[in-house]
Amino acid sequence: MSAAPTEPATTGFTDKLLNGVERAGNKLPEPFMLFLILFAVTGIVSTGMAWAGVVVSVPGSDEPTAIKGLFTGEGLTWLTTTLGENYIGFPPLVTVLPILLAIGIAQHSGLLGAAIRKLFGTSPAWMLPYVVGFVGVVSSIMSDSAFVVVPPLAALVFKAAGRHPVAGLLGGFAAAGAGYSTNIFPTSLDALFAGITTSVMGALPGFETTPVNPVSNWFFNITASIILGFVAGFIIDRVLEPRLNRQGIGRDEVREDGESDSGESAEQMRAALSPQENKGLLIAVLSAAVLTAAFLLAFLMPESPWRNEEGGFLPKSPLLSSIVFIVVAYFMVVGIAYGVVTGTLRSSRDAVRMMSEALKEMLPFVVLAFILGNFIALFNWSGIGTWIAVTGAAALEGVGLTGFPAVLGFILLASCLNLFIISGSGMWAIMGAVFVPMFALIGYEPAFTQAAFRVGDSATQIITPMNPYMIVLLGMLRKYEPGAGLGTLMARMLPFVVPFWIVWTVILAVFFVVDLPLGPGNGIFLEK
Repeated sequence: MSAAPTEPATTGFTDKLLNGVERAGNKLPEPFMLFLILFAVTGIVSTGMAWAGVVVSVPGSDEPTAIKGLFTGEGLTWLTTTLGENYIGFPPLVTVLPILLAIGIAQHSGLLGAAIRKLFGTSPAWMLPYVVGFVGVVSSIMSDSAFVVVPPLAALVFKAAGRHPVAGLLGGFAAAGAGYSTNIFPTSLDALFAGITTSVMGALPGFETTPVNPVSNWFFNITASIILGFVAGFIIDRVLEPRLNRQGIGRDEVREDGESDSGESAEQMRAALSPQENKGLLIAVLSAAVLTAAFLLAFLMPESPWRNEEGGFLPKSPLLSSIVFIVVAYFMVVGIAYGVVTGTLRSSRDAVRMMSEALKEMLPFVVLAFILGNFIALFNWSGIGTWIAVTGAAALEGVGLTGFPAVLGFILLASCLNLFIISGSGMWAIMGAVFVPMFALIGYEPAFTQAAFRVGDSATQIITPMNPYMIVLLGMLRKYEPGAGLGTLMARMLPFVVPFWIVWTVILAVFFVVDLPLGPGNGIFLEK
């Protein structure tokens, strides 16, 4: 190619709509500035309501709660004396950072990448779409790395198997993005969501709900991951790849000099793992089995200190309060075992380096958490969150919208906001502060509201130009299709969005109707 490809003209309705989304999204400030503005607005509104003498009565509470203003003597004193506590005590930091350190060892030792290559490389050609779909969905365990690791690997193994590499490329990205909020394993995202959910329940002091922890949505996540992985595979196999073939999209990379890719890299990727890597995976699995046996022995013995006072584990117990430790232990043990066997982890310095790399990837959130923690703390301290929850719950009950239709409206709102606010933690901090206490007042556990948010948080992020990884994917796509533009990419992502949204919502509806537990000790409805 002698010149950079130009994007095709965008005159269709879909292109105009997506361009409108991009323009509107670009007008939003960066997440830190967005929450700084929200903090200031909450401070001004709370002060006005405090001067007006607004009070709110929480159902079941004996005393009404008066709204307190930030820009008063009491409010300014609160801010200056609790600024650091609001930040350091922000619950997501307590859970996310330890888990992230452990996942960092599992990832940077090469364990997660080897496991993905093992799944890809040993799958028959007919099964590859479904393997890519499942691996894509659960690849969120690697956080945002999934968007740049899974698609090119999927393209290579598709090509080596005689299938269309672009189908693997786009399918891997779609599965990773549209199913980002779910996984069969507890991840740092689960810890992040649980921490925010716990913090926003401060808007209803004294209100009894089941505690939320990183596995509060685990049963729901396992079900969704398996089903959505199959749905992604089906779309790749029956919709995406046939359409690419009908359009005559080339299967070879177009080199700068116009020559086609030789395909050697695809064959190398299709090759089996090295003996040392296979041995490392085997030792990692065995180490996980040994750790599981140790945990079962410790937790299940009759006088286990991890049991509650009644001798069980639900709904509260030291075991459920030890979830972060358990997740950290698993990732640490299997990551270290793999790294020692393969030689990627030779000393404690290597382990420290891997954990440091993981923290570097999380630094933007650590910075964002400063204003997030203080925003949510102000929301709770001022009583604004309580007032919105009580008023909103009363409005929903007044129009009779307290069943699943209310949850469906919540999911739709999250899906629309997801087109503009890509940060899942940022959007959950905003929506959770309002809807978690509001839905609690009409009878729903915080863990259920969090599960409903997961549905709306993921599906639409693969069609919004606000997703920075769309640009990365476009660069990968142009290796095969030089004339492709964002409109091309989004049009090919659309067949994943609607099925994922519908199927995921149906899964949630089944849990709702049958009243299935979402995770260990976490149900859907609050006990009356």
